[in-house]
Amino acid sequence: MRLLSSTAGIVLALLAAGAGAAAPTNAELKQQVTDTERAFAASMKARDHAAFSSFLSDEAVFFNDPAPPMRGKEAVARGWKRFFDKPAAPFSWEPDQVEVLDSGTLAISGGPVYDPSGKLVSRFSSIWRLEAPGRWRIVFDRGSDVCDCKKP
Repeated sequence: MRLLSSTAGIVLALLAAGAGAAAPTNAELKQQVTDTERAFAASMKARDHAAFSSFLSDEAVFFNDPAPPMRGKEAVARGWKRFFDKPAAPFSWEPDQVEVLDSGTLAISGGPVYDPSGKLVSRFSSIWRLEAPGRWRIVFDRGSDVCDCKKP
C-alpha cells in the first residue's frame, strides 16, 4: 500500500510539473519553424532524399503547376526524387518570412528559391503543422516564378 501511495505521489508531482511548464512563445515557435525550414532545405543541398521525405506530413500537398498537385507523402517523395538524382542540387531555398498561429499548431514560411548560379528564380510558400511527437511537418508547398520584368 505504501508503494502504491508513493507511486501515485510521484505521478501527481510529475503531472503538476508538466502542467506548470510554460508554453513556447510565438517568437520561439517562429524560430522552431525557421530552423525546420532550413533543415528541410539542407536536405536538398546534402542530396539526402530520405531526410527530405522525413519533413513531409502524410497529408502533404505540393503544387507543381501546371500539373495537378502531388497529394500525400509518398506521391510528393516520389515526385521530388528526380531533384536528388544528380550530384549537384538543381536549386536551393531559404526562409525569409515565418508566421505561426497563436495556437502554435500551424505556420507559414516563405522565401527565395535560387538556381545553382545563385540567381533568384522563384519564391516558395509552405504551410507547416505541428504533429506528434512535437515535430513540424510540411502540409502544403507551392512555388511561384519570379518575374524578370523590365519596366518600360
